[in-house]
Amino acid sequence: MTETDVAMPAAFDPSQLPPAALAEVLRKLPPRPVALLRRCLARGESLEACAAFYGVTPAALSANLLREALALTEAAGGGPRPPESPEEEAAWARQLSAALERETATVSPALSDTVALCRRMLAVGPQVELALEAADRAEAASPRRKREDLLRRLAVGLLLALAAYFYWKRPQ
Repeated sequence: MTETDVAMPAAFDPSQLPPAALAEVLRKLPPRPVALLRRCLARGESLEACAAFYGVTPAALSANLLREALALTEAAGGGPRPPESPEEEAAWARQLSAALERETATVSPALSDTVALCRRMLAVGPQVELALEAADRAEAASPRRKREDLLRRLAVGLLLALAAYFYWKRPQ
C-alpha cells in the first residue's frame, strides 16, 4: 500500500450479523429500548399491537421505534445520522414503519442501514430471542449474580432486624 492509498472503511452490512451478535448488541442497550425493540422486531408484533400494549398512538410508537432503531444501528457498528428536524424525524418514522410492513417501501438513503438492520431483526427474531434467553439464563447462574442476590437478601434481613429493634425499643 502506498501513501496515497487509503483504506476504505468496511460498509455496514446487517445481513452478515448472526442472531447471537444481534442479541449481544441488544444487551448493550438500556432495558426500555430493548423491551420495545424485542416486542416490535424480535417478536414481530405489529406496530398497532405494540402501540396498544404501550398505550400510545401508532405515530408516537413509530417515532420512539425510530429513535431506538437508530441507537441499535449505532451500537451495531453502523453510522446513522440523527434527524435534523422534527419534520425529518416524523418523515423517517413513517418511512421506517412502512418499510417494516412491506419490502417495496421507499426510504431515505440516510435511513437505509437502520431499515436493513430492522428487517434483519424481523427475519431472525426467534433466534435472537433464544440467544437473549440463553444469555439471561447464563447471567442468572453466574457467581456474580448469586453473590449479588445473597447480599441483597442480607441487606433486607438487616433492615427488617433494625426495624424490629427500633419498634420494640420505641418510647412508650
